[in-house]
Amino acid sequence: MTEPPEAAGAAAQPAAGVRNGAMGGGGAPPDGGGPGRSGRAGGSGRAGALVPRSVTGRATAAGVLVSLLLVVAIVLGSRLLEHFDSALLPYAVATVFLAFGVAYRYTVWVSAPGAQRLFKKGWGSLFSAENFRRAPTALPRMIATYLGFQKFLGARSHARWAAHQLIFWGCVLAALITFPLTWGWFTFTSGTGSGPGYEMRIWGFKIIGFDSLDFLGWLMFHGLDIAAVLVIPGASYFLWRRMKDRGAITGQRFAYDLVPLIALIVISVTGLLLTFSSIFLHGGGYEFLAILHMVSVVFTLIYIPFGKFFHIVQRPAAVGMQLFKYTGRQDDEVFACRRCEEPIDTAPYVDNLRGTMRDLRLDFDEWAEYCPRCKRVLRGSAYLSQVKKGFQ
Repeated sequence: MTEPPEAAGAAAQPAAGVRNGAMGGGGAPPDGGGPGRSGRAGGSGRAGALVPRSVTGRATAAGVLVSLLLVVAIVLGSRLLEHFDSALLPYAVATVFLAFGVAYRYTVWVSAPGAQRLFKKGWGSLFSAENFRRAPTALPRMIATYLGFQKFLGARSHARWAAHQLIFWGCVLAALITFPLTWGWFTFTSGTGSGPGYEMRIWGFKIIGFDSLDFLGWLMFHGLDIAAVLVIPGASYFLWRRMKDRGAITGQRFAYDLVPLIALIVISVTGLLLTFSSIFLHGGGYEFLAILHMVSVVFTLIYIPFGKFFHIVQRPAAVGMQLFKYTGRQDDEVFACRRCEEPIDTAPYVDNLRGTMRDLRLDFDEWAEYCPRCKRVLRGSAYLSQVKKGFQ
């Protein structure tokens, strides 16, 4: 495609965007959000979107397969259910539903054109031997900074970054403890039946012995309490922000934005109350709290694939996309705006974005080659030349 003169670009290309906008389409995107938004829309995998039957069939098959594999892993990892705690059966069943939901939703997500490109480019960059040879430390650094410590959130707000870190590491700690215990992979056994000496076993093999009365023993038996103490302030901050911040209130939805935070707080508080009941109340109210805690955990596990928490599953592919852009910058493949010649992004990333927009049958993929400011200028010029003149 050849670059149109500025006057022609203002009169022709934005006009198509205005017409598309009038028909309910995306039109010429304001503020540079269109291409990015189109790329994300193709890969968002919203639950309300219509899914073709072929995709539904593949997603269902993937969900059933992953669920069966998890069931087999539970049976084998617990030594044919010898170490499986029947009291934790509801949690184990919920994790099987979680596995089905994640596999189903992920298959639907990667079937969309935008997500398909993100998936291929992202995971291709993650497992690229060439990228590893050229920048061997890039992937570990991006996993640590982008996936682990999420430094990109710090650029928005230090308070939001800190709260997100509390939730993230609290949930990671809780998952590392809860899932293996639920599946019977972790067991704590005592030779005397009442301690204080215990052995931690994984898949039936002894890993470490410890005294339940010393500091290590306290950490072993109160890991979930520590996770709850981390999650409560982080989730409470975001809940408070969504009740006070006008920007957050404007676009929030109760089921999508507030329910996850409330669920995290309920799980954490009821978990701490279980410990409080066993230590200070001699088990008073323990059964009610245990049921309430179980219901909240099971609900949250089933909710994860179909709510806001699904971004946890999507995030690793985004790390691959960051690596894809990083390698492009290393090759000095920076794409300049076709109008003002200011750098936009790496050339491979812009090409990938244009390809995504073509896959989505959006007829303004050339707008990916303009910077946000030039998009606004051209769109304004198109409005003045094509729409405003109709009122003269």
